[in-house]
Amino acid sequence: MAKGVKKIKWTGQGIVKKDSSIPNKKVVIAPDQHVFFEVDQWYDGTSETDKKKNVTWIFQDRKVKTIVLQKTLPSNNRYGIKLPKALCGPFEYYLEASLSGKRDVINQTGLLISGSCPAKIVSSKWCTTNDGKDVRKEHVFSYGETVYLNLKTEGLNGNLNLSVDVFRNSGDGKTALFRYTSVDVIDGEINLEIKNTFSWFPLIKGIKETEEFYVKVFDPAIKHYIPNGQNETKHASFLKINKKIVSQTAKPPTNLSPLKTGEPDKNATRYEPCKFETITIIEDKKEDGKTTKVKALVFDNGKNLMNKVPKKEPIRKSILFEFDKYDITADAKTVLNNILQFLLEHQFSSIKIDGHACVIGKENYNQKLSQQRSDAVKKLFVDGGLDAKRITSIGHGEVNPTDDKQGRDNLKYRDEKEYKENRRVDISFDYYGHDAQTIVYETIAPSFDKNITIDITEYQNKACFREKGKHTKNIKVSSPEYNKAIDQVTNKLDFPIKSNLSQFNLFPLKYIWPKVFANEYNIDVHSCRYFSNDTNSTIQVMVYPDIKWTLEFKWNHKEAFAYTYGNKLHPHDIKEGKNKVIRSEFDRALSKNYGEMNQSFELSLQAQWDDKAHTAEIGKEFADKIRKTLSIFNKIKSMTESIANSPLSKGKTTFEIKAPVIAVSAQWYLQKTDNTVGEIVEIGVESKPLVEAEFTINLFKIFIESAGNGVCPGAGYLINWLLEKFERNAGIHFLIIFSGGINVSGKTTINISYPKETTGEIKATGEIKAVVELKAWAKGKIAVAEFEGIIKANLSTSVTGGIKFGADKNGIYSSPIAEFAGIVGTFVAAGSIKFGVYKKTLQYESPQWIIIEKDEIKFNKYYLDI
Repeated sequence: MAKGVKKIKWTGQGIVKKDSSIPNKKVVIAPDQHVFFEVDQWYDGTSETDKKKNVTWIFQDRKVKTIVLQKTLPSNNRYGIKLPKALCGPFEYYLEASLSGKRDVINQTGLLISGSCPAKIVSSKWCTTNDGKDVRKEHVFSYGETVYLNLKTEGLNGNLNLSVDVFRNSGDGKTALFRYTSVDVIDGEINLEIKNTFSWFPLIKGIKETEEFYVKVFDPAIKHYIPNGQNETKHASFLKINKKIVSQTAKPPTNLSPLKTGEPDKNATRYEPCKFETITIIEDKKEDGKTTKVKALVFDNGKNLMNKVPKKEPIRKSILFEFDKYDITADAKTVLNNILQFLLEHQFSSIKIDGHACVIGKENYNQKLSQQRSDAVKKLFVDGGLDAKRITSIGHGEVNPTDDKQGRDNLKYRDEKEYKENRRVDISFDYYGHDAQTIVYETIAPSFDKNITIDITEYQNKACFREKGKHTKNIKVSSPEYNKAIDQVTNKLDFPIKSNLSQFNLFPLKYIWPKVFANEYNIDVHSCRYFSNDTNSTIQVMVYPDIKWTLEFKWNHKEAFAYTYGNKLHPHDIKEGKNKVIRSEFDRALSKNYGEMNQSFELSLQAQWDDKAHTAEIGKEFADKIRKTLSIFNKIKSMTESIANSPLSKGKTTFEIKAPVIAVSAQWYLQKTDNTVGEIVEIGVESKPLVEAEFTINLFKIFIESAGNGVCPGAGYLINWLLEKFERNAGIHFLIIFSGGINVSGKTTINISYPKETTGEIKATGEIKAVVELKAWAKGKIAVAEFEGIIKANLSTSVTGGIKFGADKNGIYSSPIAEFAGIVGTFVAAGSIKFGVYKKTLQYESPQWIIIEKDEIKFNKYYLDI
């Protein structure tokens, strides 16, 4: 019962021209984009185990039985085809999938593939050799000299019926001088060898000393000339020919294939069978008391590698033959098939096959035998789908030839080892080895051993092409922490790591910034396909300590920094003012004489590591050690007297600069993110307030005279509104308090390694407040009625301005802050009315009246360029 892939299908991914495709037979695709295919059906004899094996996708030119490219993938992977515009056209490729790695030459299990795009001539040149240098500017031909025309095309690949018309530049542009028919487009190019230019000579009327010619390409299928990108049909301007005949031989033109340089593609996807596919590192992660396995894919088929340096490496493999035979032995077939699979997956590598023979027998006979041996290897490659144009087969005859039948070439020496090794074929080709920058993987670990696992998929090295220093299927881990490197033949390995922070460290100030000292572990995994240079490590694991630092700072000043009062206040206010002044002045004297103030400092620094098993702490209460005066506040004190006794307040003002309470906390630690370790800093700030000043005025006339709105927006409006609510003959008392301050608050989390992952914000805001407290009372008699009462009103407003700094996924930003709190008022009224012996008490309290709505200006964020 047959087994293997029975049918493949288009996955639906990629653009397919359905109107020109044939279901289950042919797929016509759009150019320059991947169209994906997958296994659709298996033969009945295919087991479930077989269905999970790798599948070889073979993309081929079925017409000439050559394989363009093949790739081996897991059976559940899709395979993508992308055709450039140059390879679009009527030419049909064939794609099949094979479980055995061999083509099915009997059944059509695959699909025909072709590309479709508008026909176009992309470039042109006239050459002296096939696909050679463009010589239009510096070379003038003669009639009868062979000329080579090269045209690069799009949408015409495989077309076998084009015509190339030659035009004289001085002609009418409508009548062709000569037409070449049945012109082929091979690999997107027209390469025409024109050997009959002498035939043009008698067709030219009024011939000039130097004539110029160009061509047009005619497609009989559409009955039009094919344009270029500018929609012009005139190409290859101009071929120059002198009025001179060098040959009268007229031969038909020849279609030539494009020449290939034989240089392998440095940037091509790599398919060496000595390879590995992926490398995963597995670690334990503890969170909320639970331990889970976390996998990190550090290598994935060569994606995103840094500083890839292709290194050209000559490869030479040899196979031996039996005496006087050119049949390939079973052992030699194994070697050759491995080479064939490599060459099929590497386009454009040129192959040289050199056949040799020993000296036994006649020299002429051995020359022929060496060629037969070389050709036998070439035939195996060509039968396997390798393009014969890539192969050069040469028989070199005898090694150290001689026809001295009495000497070393006598038959009796046929079993000598030296002669056996001369009966061989050498296969030589170049390929670019793989050397990329070592992959750095960062992680966090305690100071004791913690195991991590490296897991490698599809690790194979049986087909290593190296003659010396063959790659072996092993993982090697070395580190200064190890007495001896770990080196095992395996594809999965557990190995211990730890940080260099000792658990016996009393206070690890050396690690105050954790991402400075790291233990290094070098992992070596090498193959021909990836990291072929075994002198460079594949992965370097950088292990940092799991230490977390916490810094807390608090400064609490116990007295006002400065206080003064006017000399015309209420006696109670003057008494309270004197007490505040005494305390403030005493504090100022301490500052001035002893460099100390009545304040307390608290500072603590704490470290936790080894999963919080070890803790060290320094400092807690610094009240006795840190009591230093900040000189700026002494200057602030002297400002208060001039404010309180200014001409504006005329001694009826108090002014106080309130003492701050400042608290700052910071934590910094390392945090694992994917394959790297980020340095995280969390900062929280709160001031209550940082700086705040307040002055109180109990004479509203000052504000009327000085235009209250100039001090605080809305203040003048607020006072006028109040005056309208009361009669001027009633008793009125105002206490108007203006205050302003600067406050800092917020929290931000910063990833030092990746600034754009920073989140949170810190705000610095300045605020001006205006609060009006009003009391009005009245007494009076109207006829037999008496009344008395009191009304209170409270109104407040504030203006806030400042700036905030923060960060989000788009980066670090700054943004202004501007807010007007509006004006809000409340009333409380209480009173009594008496009519003779009858008395009625009334009380009323209003809800808040919003006199002016709150308003906030929204500013855009301005991101910093980092």
